[in-house]
Amino acid sequence: MKTTKIEWTEVTWNPTTGCTKISTGCKNCYAEKMALRLKSMGIAKYKNGFEVALHPELLKEPYKWNTSRMVFVNSMSDLFHEDIPFSFIEKVFKVMNDNLEHTFQILTKRAELLYHYSNRLKWTPNIWVGVTVESAEYLERIDFLREVPAAIRFLSLEPLLSPLKLMNLRNIDWVIVGGESGPNARHIEKEWVLDIQKQCEKKKIAFFFKQWGGINKKKQGRILEGKIYDEMPTY
Repeated sequence: MKTTKIEWTEVTWNPTTGCTKISTGCKNCYAEKMALRLKSMGIAKYKNGFEVALHPELLKEPYKWNTSRMVFVNSMSDLFHEDIPFSFIEKVFKVMNDNLEHTFQILTKRAELLYHYSNRLKWTPNIWVGVTVESAEYLERIDFLREVPAAIRFLSLEPLLSPLKLMNLRNIDWVIVGGESGPNARHIEKEWVLDIQKQCEKKKIAFFFKQWGGINKKKQGRILEGKIYDEMPTY
């Protein structure tokens, strides 16, 4: 467990690490850069860099936490990566099922595999699940997500790389939007963000604007039309 600066959560927990690029949003992956940096520092957990790795010893961690937390699961990986055995995913879910005082947030780009596994997993109310949709090319991920029997289903539209007009937001509870950050950050348009905010407002869906991004994301901030949007879903 590690505290994090990610605005929509409190801590991260990484029972797996590593991933592979599958879509345009992966191009400037922050987790890959971080993993390679940690490897160069000699951190044992990242001895293989950003290759997919399981860390069963970390399955014990949530049982030791004394206070309830909002937990981003696998900030350095994708729990539904095709190289992660279903048996290990089951073990991660067992930990989450056993620790109802914590809220666990899972985010994946592999929406089809999430859907494929979903009915074989136990979805206690403290497990939220989301998919990343960085451009209109990947809107089908939302269709897979809405069929998953989770208490909260959310979208991470980050890095937002195109307009996402007229999304089907049925059975979606929360939408996070953010621009890409870092030296090679791709552009985000204000009109794209405003359109998504209006779609959420119309459907009464919690809307969270994470950042404008850019080279200096702190300077660019997260104010949209004079307001900070940090809405969270209720369940």
